[in-house]
Formats: sequence, structure tokens, C-alpha cells
Amino acid sequence: MKTKLIILVGAIALSGCGARVALTPEAGGSMPQKPAMAAKVPTADQLTTADTQARPERSDEQLRRSEKRQDDKFDLPPTD
Repeated sequence: MKTKLIILVGAIALSGCGARVALTPEAGGSMPQKPAMAAKVPTADQLTTADTQARPERSDEQLRRSEKRQDDKFDLPPTD
């Protein structure tokens, strides 16, 4: 009984994996309104693509190559 339930849940979960179609508004619906400062109404792909401010790229690399750390004269063991 348990295995049948697991197989059924797995089949339902996998059935949604292949459903990739272009985004369109619902029947009778319309696209969102044009933003106030935009020249034209953005498409569905433009609305779902994150801009650079939402997903910035890393610009500073902390460790470029493997190198031994230098001695730090202020790195002292704790005292009681």
C-alpha cells in the first residue's frame, strides 16, 4: 500500500516537469499596465528576467590563488 502511494506521488510530481509553454495572460485577461516611465509595455520574458540589481554578479574575488597566510603578530591566544 505504501509503495503504491509513493509511486503515485512520484508520478504526479514528474508529470509537471515537462509542462513548459510560453507565458500568456489568462483567457479574458490582459498583460500588466505599462510602467509610468517605460517607453513601451514589457513582454512576459522581460517581466520574468531578473535585472542586474536583483541578481548582482560577484565583482570582488577574495582568494585568487591558493597561498599560505602570513603571520599575524596580533593573533594571540586568549588569556584567562
